[in-house]
Amino acid sequence: MKFKTAFINGKIYTADDSQKWTEAIVISGNKIIFTGSNSEAHQFIDNQTEVINLNSKLVLPGFIDSHAHIVMGGFYLQSIDLSGVSTPSGFREKMAEYISRHPGRWVTEGNWNHENWKNGELPRKEWIDDFSRDTPVFVVRMDYHMGLANSRALELAGISRHTPDPAGGKIVRDPITGEPTGILKDKAMELVYNVIPYPTDAEYKSAILNAMNEARRFGVTSIHDITYKNHLKHLQKAEREGYLTCRVYSRLPIELNKNLTDAEIQYNFGSDKLKIGSVKAFADGSLGSSTAYFFEPYSDDNTTCGLAMDILQDGSLKDWMLYCDANRLQLSIHAIGDRAVSEILDIVEIIEKQNPAWDRRFRLEHAQHIKKADIERCSKLGVFVSAQPYHLYYDGDYMEKKIGRDRLKEAYTFKSFIRSGVKLCFGSDWSVVSLNPLTGIYAAVTRQTSNGKYKDGINGDEKLTVEEAVKCYTINAAFASYSENLVGSIKKGKFADFVVLDKNIFEIEPKNIKDVVVKTTVFDGEIVYEM
Repeated sequence: MKFKTAFINGKIYTADDSQKWTEAIVISGNKIIFTGSNSEAHQFIDNQTEVINLNSKLVLPGFIDSHAHIVMGGFYLQSIDLSGVSTPSGFREKMAEYISRHPGRWVTEGNWNHENWKNGELPRKEWIDDFSRDTPVFVVRMDYHMGLANSRALELAGISRHTPDPAGGKIVRDPITGEPTGILKDKAMELVYNVIPYPTDAEYKSAILNAMNEARRFGVTSIHDITYKNHLKHLQKAEREGYLTCRVYSRLPIELNKNLTDAEIQYNFGSDKLKIGSVKAFADGSLGSSTAYFFEPYSDDNTTCGLAMDILQDGSLKDWMLYCDANRLQLSIHAIGDRAVSEILDIVEIIEKQNPAWDRRFRLEHAQHIKKADIERCSKLGVFVSAQPYHLYYDGDYMEKKIGRDRLKEAYTFKSFIRSGVKLCFGSDWSVVSLNPLTGIYAAVTRQTSNGKYKDGINGDEKLTVEEAVKCYTINAAFASYSENLVGSIKKGKFADFVVLDKNIFEIEPKNIKDVVVKTTVFDGEIVYEM
């Protein structure tokens, strides 16, 4: 029986400011009992200790993804993948091939990106109707804020030229005929989601297993999940049956607030591996779907400033936020456009004045575009910002086209957040982009885009150091989920969650960070992945 494991001869970055670098870690069970020098570690080593030589490899705390979709990501891995499609004809061909192998079954996920195509044309149902007459299709753009439905899916959802746009959503229509093109944005997507059958229990389990495999190979040992209907019960099942191999901080839809308070649930409730007590809401959409909510119109479409969600427009979101905060449920609010961010901060100011003080750790999810004055407001209000640096890599290709050069300096303002004292944490928004934190660190440090258009990266003075980026994926993320005493740094008494990399990202050229891979993932004291 193994009692202890000693990892020696490493270059260990702990993310603990009292002892940033060390050589050895000793764990007993699932906890760290020692960090320090190789010579000191020997006092913990006996004939029942497994000794692992790190051979001078870099060790980091286990990565914490502050914003991901576990179950959705798992389903994405086993569905059609359109992310690499670069032409409309390629889109059509890949869809036809997939449907020929899965006739009659709903086709979902997809993750297409029309900005990859030369003319940026949105897909239409006519592209796929001829080979999908009996197969309902609803494939989403990579940001999950718009999707393409074929005629069969529109029919099942009862969507026609006479169907009004729902509040907070848009049914895109042909300008000549008025018929739906198949593109649905934000709340309009729910019209189709409501008729898609729920997966079976076996399909949920398969999706979660896929997600856990993905997390292990990328060194992700904790995820702040966006948890939708049926997801939590299957995550609980995964914990009970022992295949939940990362810690999950579950954020439930804000609409369920009364259910949570009736059950007397408050923030940070649950086990070491699965917690609830935070709720999530949307204030707006996304930049790529032209539904992020701005003060000024889009540069490529001056008829719109984006799309505020219905609950922001009618005051429901404000009421729910006040209620949740008063009942000590942590708030995580999606806001991407500068106006959405500003209006949410207005509500936070009201909360601060009206509700009793507590350790609320209010979270802005994304805060992708923000006015300088609102960065200062975030600092003053103690707002946490949960950002996704690898979005910059893709959004940067078309951001200037959509919002103009002047507004670029207000995009992905990571360094400004840190300089202003805002607690910044990072995530992926997987399956929007890869779950791999190393690609996010690369983007935060270089600010490069996929097309390499900007020599010094977009808004180069917002670059982070490697250490700052690593902290955003570790100890800062732990604070954002009330877990700073359990995970986020390599420290005596914390859970033994850490990763070994094949190259030292503190020493190599920043441009090469995206190519670094995880050699070993240790979760809860066990090696759960080895390359």
